[in-house]
Amino acid sequence: MTVIVVANPKGGVGKSTLSTNLAGYFAAAGEWVALADLDRQQSARAWLELRPDTLPKIEAWAVDPDSPAKPPKGLERAVIDTPAGLHGNRLNLALGLADKVIVPLQPSMFDILATQEFLERLAKEKAVRKGAIQVGVVGMRVDARTRSAEQLHRFVEGLNLPVLGFLRDTQNYVQLAAHGLTLWDVAKSRVDKDLEQWQPIVDWVDAKA
Repeated sequence: MTVIVVANPKGGVGKSTLSTNLAGYFAAAGEWVALADLDRQQSARAWLELRPDTLPKIEAWAVDPDSPAKPPKGLERAVIDTPAGLHGNRLNLALGLADKVIVPLQPSMFDILATQEFLERLAKEKAVRKGAIQVGVVGMRVDARTRSAEQLHRFVEGLNLPVLGFLRDTQNYVQLAAHGLTLWDVAKSRVDKDLEQWQPIVDWVDAKA
């Protein structure tokens, strides 16, 4: 089983958007996937309850720091959505389960500064330094051709972490989430531009460590 943790202690950066769509990608590919939610608000679980039964199934995996449940036997992929303010036991639990960590980050100086300490901690983790956990950053709500994107690249490269890609600011994510859907659940022509932006991200996720 491969576990991908989506984490950033800052709120409102797009963690649930990344988590749900990543789970949707695995499900559409025919893999047995579960979505876990470490946030007390359980927004990812609420999204799962909206998901139509006719679509490729995404399991719910209850990951409670006090009494974590084992994942379903034979599970191929798991995606863990994490809360704002991630630290302490919840962060340790997430890193203990992770094979890969994706950090969504908006390219404003305020967001970068708020996330800097977290990224520096990840870069110093023994498992990350030894390659047991891979870490990548995704620029959220940004045009890859802008100065903001260049600024994000420079910051992340200074930490020796890769920028996996940039996802544009579009209502597609909002509209799909409201119905429990992902980019992979609708006609490709409707989300073609977004799927193109996701390609380097899913390539990195699918690559063997």
